[in-house]
Amino acid sequence: MDPFQIADDHPVFAISVAAQLAGLHPQTLRQYDRLGLVSPKRVGGRNRLYSGRDIARLREITDLSAEGLSLEGIRRILVLQEEIELLRSQLREFHREKSSTALVVWRPSRRNQR
Repeated sequence: MDPFQIADDHPVFAISVAAQLAGLHPQTLRQYDRLGLVSPKRVGGRNRLYSGRDIARLREITDLSAEGLSLEGIRRILVLQEEIELLRSQLREFHREKSSTALVVWRPSRRNQR
């Protein structure tokens, strides 16, 4: 199993290492950052640190680019994938709540009558 396919959010890779792991040039990573395709953590105001999740995303961008998609098309796909994951998460939560056997009792509070 490739350890960089794990959705690890801890930024640990400097740009040179991240570029090597993703098979890209560091300048390409800088361009992707400017375009918002990947958002590495900034350390010390300037230095970028990439996580395992960032590396996986860079590899996905590379694959989509190799299939002929433009960077704008790739950006749109990534945004839609994030929206889909958010909706799936909300749906899972809805199903958990719906199948819950917890009993919720609501009692209206009585106002102090004077």
